[in-house]
Amino acid sequence: MNDSGATRPDPAQILLVEDNPGDVRLTEEAFKQGRIENDLYVVSDGTEALEFLYRRGEYADAPRPDLILLDLNLPRTDGEEVLEELKEDSELRSIPVIVLTSSRAEEDVVRSYELHANAYLTKPVDPDEFIETVRAFEKFWFSVVRLPPEVERS
Repeated sequence: MNDSGATRPDPAQILLVEDNPGDVRLTEEAFKQGRIENDLYVVSDGTEALEFLYRRGEYADAPRPDLILLDLNLPRTDGEEVLEELKEDSELRSIPVIVLTSSRAEEDVVRSYELHANAYLTKPVDPDEFIETVRAFEKFWFSVVRLPPEVERS
């Protein structure tokens, strides 16, 4: 149950696009400690992320994420390319994308918002701060924000 008294009927479907195993572990830990029931799917590069989102290959049965956590510095297809392709697709653009990256570079922040990221979070170096950041993000996005419903694909 969230603070507004409404319950979320199904677990939140979250796609984490992250190539650093340590950051994946910390994110999983933060979500386990949180109060929001969720299914966390993890892919390790931008190419896999696009395969997941377009339900291609091994991801043919993948769910449509309610939210995407996207690192920018990824192998193969980088996070900017994923964000740009996602936001250009009429069926996928309504999925909120939160850039979660170690980059503090102002040009990365500006470019992410130009590509229509919904938020930009810089990963704290300290593991406890990292977990706290993810938990605060989770509480905000799943207790306060109203997410768009899934649009059925034809």
